[in-house]
Amino acid sequence: MHTLMVADDHPLFREAIGAVIAAGLPGSRLLEADSLAHALQRAEQHEEVDLLLLDLGLPDASGLEGLKALRDAYPALPVAILSADQDRRTILEAIDLGAVGYIPKSTPRQELLAALTRLLEGQLYLPVDIMRRPQAAAAIAPPAEEGLEETQRQRLAELTDKQLEVLIRLSRGVSNKVIARELEIAETTVKTHVSAILRKLRVSGRVQAILAAGALDLEALLAERHAPSP
Repeated sequence: MHTLMVADDHPLFREAIGAVIAAGLPGSRLLEADSLAHALQRAEQHEEVDLLLLDLGLPDASGLEGLKALRDAYPALPVAILSADQDRRTILEAIDLGAVGYIPKSTPRQELLAALTRLLEGQLYLPVDIMRRPQAAAAIAPPAEEGLEETQRQRLAELTDKQLEVLIRLSRGVSNKVIARELEIAETTVKTHVSAILRKLRVSGRVQAILAAGALDLEALLAERHAPSP
């Protein structure tokens, strides 16, 4: 049996989350909090909480302040963001601050349940549709960003095909275990590839690597390498 907590100031939304959990995770218990202060209080009272779902619009916390407070007070407590904010940088910043996942409030019921299951299994969850850069976003960059994009392309060119495939999956929020299964390699090999990616892109962590590659279509870059010569 799992114990979850949802911190959201809208009773109807907390009720909806409760219905999803009751139907899809039978035997689980849901604790509710309507503010950051209430969430901190309940976390102190219930050490058995397996996952806390945190809204970014709580009345006593602005943006990611609530996440920072929870991470400082209870660093071992898994916290996932559940928010209407779908800005990609907000998502990556939340992960960088220690969130184990980010679930948009618009997520369909079955996908929400799948996300919760994945988080309770100890995996990272990120919204694929948001993390994967749309084709329409491949428009020409503004002049001020052209040099930066070219530098990113040069650094990405240093990655092997396998490292690029790993980075594509990192950008989708896929865990090492899943990457290993999809690419049919050992999980330790995935970790080795990730270390090489960080070194070649000259960044310190996964989130920075995703941001560094975010302006480019990684799948298109990989396809270009294998396109037949004219």
